Amino acid sequence: MISPEDASRVAGALAGNLLDVSKSPANFQGLPDKFWGYFAKGHDGKGVFGVFVAYSEKTSDIDELIKIYRSWAEGQKPDVK
Repeated sequence: MISPEDASRVAGALAGNLLDVSKSPANFQGLPDKFWGYFAKGHDGKGVFGVFVAYSEKTSDIDELIKIYRSWAEGQKPDVK
């Protein structure tokens, strides 16, 4: 399991990178109006992390993506050390 300190560092790295992405409108050119997503992946030396950001005009789209992720996460087995 990831430690609270490591989780905090990962969240900080994600927030900083997304903030940098948000500062440039060029990163959002050509996205469709009704639905789009953004994916970023990185690492902190201990493991790999990623973030998906999705936009949709339909709540059900986002709810379905969250449902798919939760289903996947529940099927994962924790590492036993």
